[in-house]
Amino acid sequence: MRKVAIVGMGTTKFKARWLDKTYYELAFDAGKMAMEDAGINRKQIDCAVYGIYNDFFQRQYQPDAFVHDYLGLGLKPMVRVNSGGATGGSALRIGYSEVASGLYDICLVLGVEKCNDCYNYEVQTTTPEVLRAILYTADMTYDNPAGRTAASGFALAVIAHMKKYGNPTEEQMAKVSVKNHMNATKNPIAQSPKILTIEDVLNSRKIVEPFKFYDNCLYTEGSSAVILASEAVARELTDKPVWITGVGASADYVMPGNRPNIYTFESSRQAAKRAYQMAGIKDPIKELDLAELHDAFTGTEIMAYEDCFFCEEGQGGSLIDNETVMPYGELPVNLSGGLIGCGHAVGATGIMQTYEVALHLRDEAGERQLKNARRGLVQSIGGTLCTWTVCLVLERED
Repeated sequence: MRKVAIVGMGTTKFKARWLDKTYYELAFDAGKMAMEDAGINRKQIDCAVYGIYNDFFQRQYQPDAFVHDYLGLGLKPMVRVNSGGATGGSALRIGYSEVASGLYDICLVLGVEKCNDCYNYEVQTTTPEVLRAILYTADMTYDNPAGRTAASGFALAVIAHMKKYGNPTEEQMAKVSVKNHMNATKNPIAQSPKILTIEDVLNSRKIVEPFKFYDNCLYTEGSSAVILASEAVARELTDKPVWITGVGASADYVMPGNRPNIYTFESSRQAAKRAYQMAGIKDPIKELDLAELHDAFTGTEIMAYEDCFFCEEGQGGSLIDNETVMPYGELPVNLSGGLIGCGHAVGATGIMQTYEVALHLRDEAGERQLKNARRGLVQSIGGTLCTWTVCLVLERED
């Protein structure tokens, strides 16, 4: 396979609502920024991969076709990816494959979501409609009629982990929320920059046991894009290539009853192992400089410390207690603010996480820049109890 580099990238601000933009206008903005960053125009793009999670969010079936058209990429090949919260990471994996295989030299990978156009005029809020749209991705025979949400589903795994290992505790989860909201205060695109205390989180209203309001991410509108290029083209376009050196993916049994347990996410463990093996990483806590982990809920970030092998199974809570994952710690996690602080524009999220790590590797992260960052991990998960995981290892030029 050929080496593949990120040579351009861009992202819109992540906001609760973009009242003045359609989803394809948001996609255009991120795509334009990525092309300008790479110093190319649309005619030089060979193919495109779009991460768009939910047709109901856009109120449009096959929204990728309209994005492709709006970007002026007609007659060029494209594909749309949908794997729940892992959609952005999955789109990057497919884009990587397009270039690494030798099929194309330059690929646009773009994610976009505009969930809050799902407005319920009877109750004058978007939340019921957004949750209803998400329910269509649950099992239609049992889960959907029972009304299980993403929060209540992932809560089952966190509770199982608590019962098995005694953590994460609610205080440890609150520390994750405080960290990620604080990190978001240094990120100009973040939706939820806040300075919170542990007590603020613990005293916020209960959503579902054991998650409080501030333990949950917010659904977001926004778009993120990267340009991937083969090595020969990358060296012509930029003196700051960010190489994708590890790619791992896994899809677990979607029905939790078919799994041996739910207190670990085996798809994450398999994806991380494969990405590390490809990148030659044997000791992640020592060999990675930063990580962007999928923190739709605070408890799942703590589980991800274990599933990405930053510590032994059952020891995840200790990494937030001993500040290993703080901005000044041994392995900072979610300097962007993560999904909790930056927001969760589902199809764009994994691409935003990649954008964040690449910014640090290019020394362009501004106030939140991690000094001497050379290698980072992106973890993108989605589906019922983490059905899908994609892990990417990114490295700067030596």
